[in-house]
Amino acid sequence: MASLAAVRSVLRYGLPGLGVALLAAVQLQMLLAERLQRDRIAQQGPEVLFQLRLAELALDRLPPAKLARLSGLPLRVGPTPPSRRDRALEEQAALLRQLLCPGSEPCPTVLPAAGPQRGVWVEVLAPLDPVWLLVPIPPVRPWPPDPWLLLVGLGLGTSTALLLFFWWEVQRPLLQLQQALARVGQHQWPGQQRERGTAMVRQLTGGFNATVQRLQAAERERAVMLAGIAHDLKSPITRLRFRLSLADLPAADLRQAEADLAAMERITGQFLLFSGGGDNELPVAVPLDQLLAEQTAALEAAELELDLEPLERVVQPVALARAVANLIDNARSYGAPPLRLELRPAEPEGEGFRIVLWDRGPGIAPERWEQALVPFQRLDAARGGSGHCGLGLAIAARVARAHGGRLERLEGEGWFGIALLGRSISALEGLS
Repeated sequence: MASLAAVRSVLRYGLPGLGVALLAAVQLQMLLAERLQRDRIAQQGPEVLFQLRLAELALDRLPPAKLARLSGLPLRVGPTPPSRRDRALEEQAALLRQLLCPGSEPCPTVLPAAGPQRGVWVEVLAPLDPVWLLVPIPPVRPWPPDPWLLLVGLGLGTSTALLLFFWWEVQRPLLQLQQALARVGQHQWPGQQRERGTAMVRQLTGGFNATVQRLQAAERERAVMLAGIAHDLKSPITRLRFRLSLADLPAADLRQAEADLAAMERITGQFLLFSGGGDNELPVAVPLDQLLAEQTAALEAAELELDLEPLERVVQPVALARAVANLIDNARSYGAPPLRLELRPAEPEGEGFRIVLWDRGPGIAPERWEQALVPFQRLDAARGGSGHCGLGLAIAARVARAHGGRLERLEGEGWFGIALLGRSISALEGLS
Protein backbone atom coordinates (compact mmCIF):
# COMPACT_ATOMS: atom_id res chain seq x y z
CA MET A 1 0.00 0.00 0.00
CA ALA A 2 2.83 2.35 0.91
CA SER A 3 4.69 1.52 -2.32
CA LEU A 4 1.56 2.21 -4.35
CA ALA A 5 1.15 5.60 -2.65
CA ALA A 6 4.82 6.36 -3.37
CA VAL A 7 4.36 5.48 -7.06
CA ARG A 8 1.30 7.72 -7.22
CA SER A 9 3.23 10.59 -5.64
CA VAL A 10 6.09 10.14 -8.11
CA LEU A 11 3.69 10.13 -11.05
CA ARG A 12 1.68 13.07 -9.67
CA TYR A 13 4.68 15.36 -9.33
CA GLY A 14 7.22 13.71 -11.63
CA LEU A 15 5.14 13.86 -14.81
CA PRO A 16 4.48 17.63 -14.60
CA GLY A 17 8.16 18.14 -13.76
CA LEU A 18 9.22 16.05 -16.75
CA GLY A 19 6.84 17.99 -18.98
CA VAL A 20 8.28 21.29 -17.78
CA ALA A 21 11.81 19.96 -18.31
CA LEU A 22 11.08 18.92 -21.92
CA LEU A 23 9.28 22.16 -22.69
CA ALA A 24 12.10 24.21 -21.21
CA ALA A 25 14.71 22.21 -23.15
CA VAL A 26 12.80 22.71 -26.43
CA GLN A 27 12.34 26.42 -25.85
CA LEU A 28 15.99 26.92 -24.89
CA GLN A 29 17.13 24.90 -27.90
CA MET A 30 15.01 27.04 -30.22
CA LEU A 31 16.46 30.21 -28.72
CA LEU A 32 19.98 28.82 -29.01
CA ALA A 33 19.40 27.76 -32.63
CA GLU A 34 18.16 31.23 -33.52
CA ARG A 35 21.16 32.79 -31.82
CA LEU A 36 23.59 30.45 -33.59
CA GLN A 37 21.96 31.18 -36.94
CA ARG A 38 22.32 34.92 -36.44
CA ASP A 39 25.96 34.50 -35.42
CA ARG A 40 26.62 32.30 -38.48
CA ILE A 41 25.11 34.90 -40.81
CA ALA A 42 27.16 37.62 -39.10
CA GLN A 43 30.28 35.57 -39.79
CA GLN A 44 29.21 34.99 -43.42
CA GLY A 45 28.69 38.70 -44.09
CA PRO A 46 32.33 39.70 -44.81
CA GLU A 47 32.91 36.56 -46.90
CA VAL A 48 29.80 37.18 -49.02
CA LEU A 49 30.78 40.84 -49.45
CA PHE A 50 34.22 39.76 -50.67
CA GLN A 51 32.64 37.32 -53.14
CA LEU A 52 30.33 40.06 -54.45
CA ARG A 53 33.21 42.45 -55.08
CA LEU A 54 35.28 39.71 -56.71
CA ALA A 55 32.38 38.73 -58.97
CA GLU A 56 31.65 42.35 -59.93
CA LEU A 57 35.30 42.90 -60.95
CA ALA A 58 35.49 39.60 -62.84
CA LEU A 59 32.22 40.16 -64.70
CA ASP A 60 33.78 43.17 -66.42
CA ARG A 61 36.12 40.78 -68.29
CA LEU A 62 34.47 37.33 -68.14
CA PRO A 63 30.98 36.06 -68.90
CA PRO A 64 29.02 34.69 -65.91
CA ALA A 65 29.17 31.05 -67.03
CA LYS A 66 32.96 31.07 -67.41
CA LEU A 67 33.40 32.93 -64.10
CA ALA A 68 31.27 30.34 -62.33
CA ARG A 69 33.31 27.51 -63.89
CA LEU A 70 36.67 29.07 -63.02
CA SER A 71 35.90 30.40 -59.51
CA GLY A 72 33.37 27.82 -58.38
CA LEU A 73 30.89 30.53 -57.38
CA PRO A 74 27.21 29.39 -57.70
CA LEU A 75 25.99 32.08 -60.12
CA ARG A 76 22.69 32.37 -61.97
CA VAL A 77 21.99 34.67 -64.91
CA GLY A 78 18.56 36.04 -65.57
CA PRO A 79 15.69 37.93 -63.98
CA THR A 80 14.50 37.38 -60.43
CA PRO A 81 15.26 33.76 -59.47
CA PRO A 82 12.57 31.49 -57.98
CA SER A 83 12.11 32.00 -54.24
CA ARG A 84 10.01 30.33 -51.57
CA ARG A 85 7.95 31.43 -48.61
CA ASP A 86 10.01 30.62 -45.56
CA ARG A 87 9.66 32.96 -42.61
CA ALA A 88 12.93 31.96 -40.98
CA LEU A 89 14.82 32.21 -44.29
CA GLU A 90 13.24 35.59 -45.03
CA GLU A 91 14.43 36.92 -41.67
CA GLN A 92 17.93 35.59 -42.34
CA ALA A 93 17.91 37.19 -45.81
CA ALA A 94 16.93 40.53 -44.30
CA LEU A 95 19.71 40.22 -41.71
CA LEU A 96 22.30 39.40 -44.38
CA ARG A 97 21.16 42.38 -46.46
CA GLN A 98 21.65 44.67 -43.46
CA LEU A 99 25.22 43.39 -43.15
CA LEU A 100 25.96 43.87 -46.89
CA CYS A 101 24.45 47.31 -47.39
CA PRO A 102 27.17 49.37 -45.59
CA GLY A 103 29.90 47.87 -47.81
CA SER A 104 28.07 47.72 -51.13
CA GLU A 105 26.63 50.54 -53.23
CA PRO A 106 23.85 50.19 -54.26
CA CYS A 107 22.47 47.91 -51.57
CA PRO A 108 22.04 44.43 -53.09
CA THR A 109 18.76 42.54 -53.26
CA VAL A 110 18.65 39.36 -51.13
CA LEU A 111 15.91 36.74 -51.71
CA PRO A 112 15.20 33.31 -50.17
CA ALA A 113 16.27 30.63 -52.62
CA ALA A 114 13.95 27.84 -53.79
CA GLY A 115 15.58 24.50 -54.35
CA PRO A 116 17.11 21.52 -52.64
CA GLN A 117 19.90 23.60 -51.09
CA ARG A 118 18.84 26.00 -48.36
CA GLY A 119 20.16 29.50 -48.91
CA VAL A 120 19.55 32.98 -50.35
CA TRP A 121 20.13 34.70 -53.69
CA VAL A 122 22.23 37.88 -53.60
CA GLU A 123 22.12 40.20 -56.59
CA VAL A 124 25.54 40.92 -58.19
CA LEU A 125 26.08 44.24 -59.94
CA ALA A 126 26.80 43.17 -63.59
CA PRO A 127 27.24 45.28 -66.73
CA LEU A 128 24.81 43.24 -68.88
CA ASP A 129 22.22 40.69 -67.69
CA PRO A 130 21.26 40.41 -63.98
CA VAL A 131 23.47 37.94 -62.12
CA TRP A 132 22.64 36.25 -58.79
CA LEU A 133 25.00 34.63 -56.29
CA LEU A 134 23.70 31.72 -54.19
CA VAL A 135 24.78 31.93 -50.54
CA PRO A 136 24.15 28.62 -48.70
CA ILE A 137 22.66 28.92 -45.21
CA PRO A 138 22.45 25.43 -43.73
CA PRO A 139 19.90 24.94 -40.92
CA VAL A 140 20.99 24.60 -37.35
CA ARG A 141 20.42 21.13 -35.90
CA PRO A 142 17.21 21.45 -33.81
CA TRP A 143 17.50 18.09 -32.00
CA PRO A 144 18.90 16.60 -29.86
CA PRO A 145 19.44 19.65 -27.69
CA ASP A 146 22.74 20.64 -26.19
CA PRO A 147 23.56 18.62 -23.02
CA TRP A 148 23.85 21.81 -20.97
CA LEU A 149 20.38 22.82 -22.08
CA LEU A 150 19.09 19.42 -21.01
CA LEU A 151 20.61 19.98 -17.58
CA VAL A 152 18.97 23.41 -17.32
CA GLY A 153 15.62 21.93 -18.38
CA LEU A 154 15.94 19.12 -15.87
CA GLY A 155 16.74 21.69 -13.18
CA LEU A 156 13.61 23.68 -14.02
CA GLY A 157 11.50 20.52 -14.11
CA THR A 158 12.86 19.37 -10.75
CA SER A 159 12.15 22.79 -9.22
CA THR A 160 8.60 22.69 -10.59
CA ALA A 161 8.03 19.20 -9.17
CA LEU A 162 9.36 20.30 -5.77
CA LEU A 163 7.16 23.40 -5.76
CA LEU A 164 4.11 21.30 -6.62
CA PHE A 165 5.05 18.83 -3.91
CA PHE A 166 5.46 21.50 -1.22
CA TRP A 167 2.24 23.24 -2.25
CA TRP A 168 0.09 20.12 -2.42
CA GLU A 169 1.63 18.11 0.41
CA VAL A 170 2.66 20.87 2.84
CA GLN A 171 1.24 24.32 2.11
CA ARG A 172 -2.30 23.27 1.15
CA PRO A 173 -2.92 21.04 4.20
CA LEU A 174 -1.39 23.66 6.50
CA LEU A 175 -3.62 26.36 4.99
CA GLN A 176 -6.72 24.23 5.58
CA LEU A 177 -5.52 23.53 9.11
CA GLN A 178 -5.06 27.26 9.69
CA GLN A 179 -8.60 27.96 8.51
CA ALA A 180 -9.94 25.24 10.82
CA LEU A 181 -7.90 26.65 13.70
CA ALA A 182 -9.40 30.10 13.11
CA ARG A 183 -12.88 28.62 13.69
CA VAL A 184 -11.93 27.20 17.10
CA GLY A 185 -13.56 29.29 19.79
CA GLN A 186 -15.94 30.92 17.32
CA HIS A 187 -19.62 30.09 17.09
CA GLN A 188 -18.93 26.75 15.47
CA TRP A 189 -16.43 23.92 15.89
CA PRO A 190 -14.37 22.75 12.91
CA GLY A 191 -15.12 19.26 11.67
CA GLN A 192 -12.67 16.39 11.58
CA GLN A 193 -9.78 17.39 9.32
CA ARG A 194 -8.56 14.93 6.74
CA GLU A 195 -5.03 13.72 7.47
CA ARG A 196 -3.01 14.17 4.28
CA GLY A 197 0.32 15.53 3.14
CA THR A 198 3.74 14.65 4.46
CA ALA A 199 4.21 12.52 7.56
CA MET A 200 4.81 15.56 9.78
CA VAL A 201 1.75 17.37 8.42
CA ARG A 202 -0.42 14.27 8.95
CA GLN A 203 0.90 14.00 12.49
CA LEU A 204 0.11 17.68 13.09
CA THR A 205 -3.40 17.26 11.69
CA GLY A 206 -4.02 14.21 13.86
CA GLY A 207 -2.91 16.16 16.94
CA PHE A 208 -5.21 19.01 15.98
CA ASN A 209 -8.19 16.66 15.61
CA ALA A 210 -7.47 15.10 19.00
CA THR A 211 -7.16 18.53 20.61
CA VAL A 212 -10.47 19.69 19.14
CA GLN A 213 -12.18 16.54 20.42
CA ARG A 214 -10.80 17.16 23.92
CA LEU A 215 -11.91 20.79 23.81
CA GLN A 216 -15.39 19.78 22.69
CA ALA A 217 -15.62 17.26 25.53
CA ALA A 218 -14.45 19.91 28.03
CA GLU A 219 -16.98 22.38 26.59
CA ARG A 220 -19.80 19.88 27.02
CA GLU A 221 -18.72 19.17 30.62
CA ARG A 222 -18.52 22.88 31.36
CA ALA A 223 -21.99 23.48 29.93
CA VAL A 224 -23.42 20.69 32.10
CA MET A 225 -21.60 22.03 35.16
CA LEU A 226 -22.75 25.61 34.61
CA ALA A 227 -26.34 24.50 34.08
CA GLY A 228 -26.19 22.50 37.30
CA ILE A 229 -24.66 25.39 39.28
CA ALA A 230 -27.27 27.82 37.98
CA HIS A 231 -30.09 25.47 38.94
CA ASP A 232 -28.62 24.53 42.34
CA LEU A 233 -28.02 28.15 43.34
CA LYS A 234 -31.40 29.49 42.29
CA SER A 235 -33.29 27.04 44.47
CA PRO A 236 -31.73 28.01 47.86
CA ILE A 237 -31.88 31.71 47.03
CA THR A 238 -35.59 31.37 46.25
CA ARG A 239 -36.15 29.46 49.49
CA LEU A 240 -34.26 32.08 51.50
CA ARG A 241 -36.32 34.84 49.95
CA PHE A 242 -39.52 32.96 50.76
CA ARG A 243 -38.47 32.40 54.39
CA LEU A 244 -37.56 36.05 54.77
CA SER A 245 -41.04 36.98 53.68
CA LEU A 246 -42.43 34.80 56.48
CA ALA A 247 -39.97 35.93 59.12
CA ASP A 248 -41.01 38.55 61.64
CA LEU A 249 -38.18 41.01 61.02
CA PRO A 250 -38.02 44.78 61.19
CA ALA A 251 -38.62 46.45 57.85
CA ALA A 252 -35.06 47.80 57.64
CA ASP A 253 -33.52 44.39 58.30
CA LEU A 254 -35.86 42.77 55.81
CA ARG A 255 -34.93 45.26 53.11
CA GLN A 256 -31.22 44.70 53.84
CA ALA A 257 -31.62 40.94 53.65
CA GLU A 258 -33.53 41.25 50.38
CA ALA A 259 -30.77 43.49 49.02
CA ASP A 260 -28.12 40.96 50.08
CA LEU A 261 -29.96 38.15 48.34
CA ALA A 262 -30.38 40.25 45.21
CA ALA A 263 -26.67 41.06 45.28
CA MET A 264 -25.82 37.39 45.74
CA GLU A 265 -28.08 36.46 42.81
CA ARG A 266 -26.60 39.18 40.65
CA ILE A 267 -22.97 38.24 41.45
CA THR A 268 -23.72 34.57 40.82
CA GLY A 269 -25.29 35.43 37.47
CA GLN A 270 -22.26 37.51 36.48
CA PHE A 271 -19.85 34.72 37.44
CA LEU A 272 -21.82 32.23 35.35
CA LEU A 273 -22.05 34.61 32.42
CA PHE A 274 -18.35 35.48 32.49
CA SER A 275 -17.35 31.83 32.76
CA GLY A 276 -19.01 31.16 29.42
CA GLY A 277 -22.62 30.51 30.11
CA GLY A 278 -23.71 32.34 26.93
CA ASP A 279 -20.95 31.31 24.51
CA ASN A 280 -23.15 28.79 22.71
CA GLU A 281 -25.93 31.24 21.90
CA LEU A 282 -26.80 31.15 18.22
CA PRO A 283 -26.73 34.47 16.35
CA VAL A 284 -30.02 35.63 14.86
CA ALA A 285 -31.16 38.67 12.91
CA VAL A 286 -32.96 41.04 15.28
CA PRO A 287 -33.99 44.71 15.19
CA LEU A 288 -31.52 46.23 17.64
CA ASP A 289 -33.69 49.26 18.37
CA GLN A 290 -36.54 47.02 19.56
CA LEU A 291 -34.13 44.81 21.53
CA LEU A 292 -32.70 47.80 23.41
CA ALA A 293 -36.12 49.34 23.95
CA GLU A 294 -37.38 46.09 25.46
CA GLN A 295 -34.27 45.76 27.65
CA THR A 296 -34.80 49.26 29.12
CA ALA A 297 -38.60 49.14 29.37
CA ALA A 298 -38.52 48.90 33.18
CA LEU A 299 -36.73 52.27 33.51
CA GLU A 300 -38.61 55.55 33.70
CA ALA A 301 -38.37 57.91 30.76
CA ALA A 302 -37.06 60.63 33.09
CA GLU A 303 -34.19 58.35 34.15
CA LEU A 304 -33.15 57.05 30.71
CA GLU A 305 -33.58 58.81 27.37
CA LEU A 306 -33.64 56.62 24.26
CA ASP A 307 -32.23 57.75 20.92
CA LEU A 308 -32.39 54.59 18.81
CA GLU A 309 -32.08 54.47 15.06
CA PRO A 310 -33.85 51.47 13.48
CA LEU A 311 -31.22 48.82 12.68
CA GLU A 312 -31.33 45.10 12.01
CA ARG A 313 -28.18 43.06 12.61
CA VAL A 314 -27.24 39.41 13.18
CA VAL A 315 -26.22 39.25 16.85
CA GLN A 316 -26.42 37.15 19.99
CA PRO A 317 -29.44 38.96 21.43
CA VAL A 318 -29.29 37.63 25.01
CA ALA A 319 -25.56 38.32 25.41
CA LEU A 320 -25.87 41.78 23.85
CA ALA A 321 -28.83 42.64 26.07
CA ARG A 322 -26.88 41.55 29.16
CA ALA A 323 -23.89 43.67 28.11
CA VAL A 324 -26.10 46.75 27.71
CA ALA A 325 -27.78 45.96 31.04
CA ASN A 326 -24.37 45.88 32.71
CA LEU A 327 -23.49 49.28 31.24
CA ILE A 328 -26.81 50.74 32.41
CA ASP A 329 -26.41 49.22 35.88
CA ASN A 330 -22.89 50.65 36.21
CA ALA A 331 -24.09 54.08 35.07
CA ARG A 332 -26.98 54.03 37.55
CA SER A 333 -24.70 52.94 40.40
CA TYR A 334 -21.65 55.13 39.79
CA GLY A 335 -22.77 57.80 37.33
CA ALA A 336 -25.35 60.54 37.58
CA PRO A 337 -28.68 61.02 35.80
CA PRO A 338 -29.93 61.65 33.24
CA LEU A 339 -28.80 58.68 31.17
CA ARG A 340 -29.02 58.56 27.39
CA LEU A 341 -28.82 55.40 25.25
CA GLU A 342 -27.95 55.85 21.57
CA LEU A 343 -27.96 53.39 18.68
CA ARG A 344 -26.29 54.27 15.38
CA PRO A 345 -25.01 52.38 12.31
CA ALA A 346 -21.23 52.01 11.98
CA GLU A 347 -18.62 50.65 9.60
CA PRO A 348 -18.73 48.39 7.69
CA GLU A 349 -21.84 49.72 6.01
CA GLY A 350 -24.84 47.48 6.45
CA GLU A 351 -23.09 45.33 9.08
CA GLY A 352 -21.72 47.54 11.87
CA PHE A 353 -23.52 49.08 14.85
CA ARG A 354 -22.62 51.46 17.68
CA ILE A 355 -24.35 51.50 21.08
CA VAL A 356 -23.43 54.41 23.39
CA LEU A 357 -24.59 54.96 26.97
CA TRP A 358 -24.09 58.50 28.31
CA ASP A 359 -24.38 59.74 31.87
CA ARG A 360 -23.52 62.90 33.82
CA GLY A 361 -21.18 61.22 36.29
CA PRO A 362 -17.42 61.70 36.71
CA GLY A 363 -16.76 58.58 34.67
CA ILE A 364 -13.50 56.64 34.57
CA ALA A 365 -10.16 58.42 34.20
CA PRO A 366 -8.33 57.68 30.90
CA GLU A 367 -5.31 56.21 32.68
CA ARG A 368 -7.57 53.73 34.54
CA TRP A 369 -9.69 52.68 31.57
CA GLU A 370 -7.67 49.56 30.72
CA GLN A 371 -7.72 48.52 34.38
CA ALA A 372 -11.50 48.87 34.44
CA LEU A 373 -11.79 46.29 31.64
CA VAL A 374 -9.76 43.67 33.52
CA PRO A 375 -11.97 40.97 35.12
CA PHE A 376 -12.40 41.22 38.91
CA GLN A 377 -10.72 44.64 38.98
CA ARG A 378 -12.68 47.24 40.94
CA LEU A 379 -11.73 50.90 40.85
CA ASP A 380 -11.65 51.90 44.50
CA ALA A 381 -12.96 55.38 43.94
CA ALA A 382 -16.00 54.23 41.98
CA ARG A 383 -16.50 50.59 42.88
CA GLY A 384 -17.34 48.56 45.94
CA GLY A 385 -21.11 48.92 45.95
CA SER A 386 -23.35 46.03 46.84
CA GLY A 387 -23.60 43.32 44.21
CA HIS A 388 -20.57 44.36 42.15
CA CYS A 389 -17.56 42.10 41.62
CA GLY A 390 -15.65 43.87 38.85
CA LEU A 391 -17.13 41.89 35.95
CA GLY A 392 -19.64 44.32 34.43
CA LEU A 393 -17.31 46.03 31.95
CA ALA A 394 -15.32 42.82 31.38
CA ILE A 395 -18.51 41.02 30.30
CA ALA A 396 -19.50 43.93 28.03
CA ALA A 397 -16.01 43.95 26.48
CA ARG A 398 -16.19 40.19 25.87
CA VAL A 399 -19.57 40.53 24.17
CA ALA A 400 -18.19 43.37 22.02
CA ARG A 401 -15.22 41.21 20.96
CA ALA A 402 -17.58 38.32 20.15
CA HIS A 403 -19.29 40.73 17.73
CA GLY A 404 -16.00 41.83 16.18
CA GLY A 405 -15.83 45.12 18.08
CA ARG A 406 -14.64 46.71 21.32
CA LEU A 407 -15.55 49.08 24.13
CA GLU A 408 -14.55 52.73 23.87
CA ARG A 409 -14.41 55.49 26.47
CA LEU A 410 -16.05 58.80 25.42
CA GLU A 411 -16.26 62.30 26.87
CA GLY A 412 -18.08 65.40 25.75
CA GLU A 413 -19.54 68.58 27.28
CA GLY A 414 -20.13 67.26 30.79
CA TRP A 415 -21.10 63.78 29.60
CA PHE A 416 -19.26 60.51 30.09
CA GLY A 417 -20.02 57.67 27.71
CA ILE A 418 -19.12 54.08 26.94
CA ALA A 419 -19.52 52.90 23.35
CA LEU A 420 -20.02 49.27 22.38
CA LEU A 421 -18.93 48.76 18.77
CA GLY A 422 -19.69 45.59 16.82
CA ARG A 423 -20.86 44.09 13.56
CA SER A 424 -23.08 41.28 12.39
CA ILE A 425 -21.73 37.88 13.33
CA SER A 426 -22.65 36.55 9.89
CA ALA A 427 -20.15 39.02 8.39
CA LEU A 428 -17.44 37.82 10.78
CA GLU A 429 -18.03 34.20 9.81
CA GLY A 430 -17.79 35.18 6.16
CA LEU A 431 -14.43 36.85 6.79
CA SER A 432 -13.05 33.88 8.64
